[in-house]
Amino acid sequence: MAGHSKWANIKHRKAAVDKKRGKIWSKCSRAIMAAARQGGGDPTTNLPLRYAIDEAKAANMPKDTIQRAVDKGAGNTGGENFEEMTYEGYGPSGVALYIEALTDNRARTAGDVRTIFSKKGGSIGNPGSVAFMFQSKGQIIVDASTTNEETVMNAALEAGADDVQEPEGEDGAWVILTDPTAFLTVREAFEGAGIEIADAEITKIPDNTVAITGDDVRKLLNIVEALEDCDDVQKVHHNAEISEEDLAAYEG
Repeated sequence: MAGHSKWANIKHRKAAVDKKRGKIWSKCSRAIMAAARQGGGDPTTNLPLRYAIDEAKAANMPKDTIQRAVDKGAGNTGGENFEEMTYEGYGPSGVALYIEALTDNRARTAGDVRTIFSKKGGSIGNPGSVAFMFQSKGQIIVDASTTNEETVMNAALEAGADDVQEPEGEDGAWVILTDPTAFLTVREAFEGAGIEIADAEITKIPDNTVAITGDDVRKLLNIVEALEDCDDVQKVHHNAEISEEDLAAYEG
């Protein structure tokens, strides 16, 4: 996906996050507890926990709230036992959707996801129907207006990034992709070089994208936002390519 399109989608997601901060913090707490329960409460030796804490910090979650979630997950103060689940489906124009969830009740979550697909005009898929279309990657977004090509390319190459996608237009962004195992090394290299990072996460990157426009954008984003509003759903990935103009029309 082009840097310009990716940056438009990132900004849309961040705006949505700001409107739902309480729900986002709840999801961050759940991810922290699940990671701490699986690998212990020390983020220096438990990478999934470190990733979860970093995402919580990016959502401006208070430090004491983060620590309470770590303690609950590590068993210091009790807490729920969440299970990782994934769901797959399709939106308009055959757009693939891959959903990650953390749940303490499989039947409830599966029912909620199926209901959302049914009500919003999507279709649920069988396990494995779209998972093969996505790869796990570390993704770092750098606003093109905050740095220059030489600085970005040098940092990416020296740290071992897999790919650097150039921005399109003055309002675009650099998109740096890494193997998940190299994500922290590359991110720390960027921070060490004084490069301002707009967004950084381990995510699912589609091998191919589907360009959608007009009413299909509205239909897809209605499905995505309904899924993201579900308490048990952590992340929703799709392979649609949406222009900044269509996103602006949707938001308007």
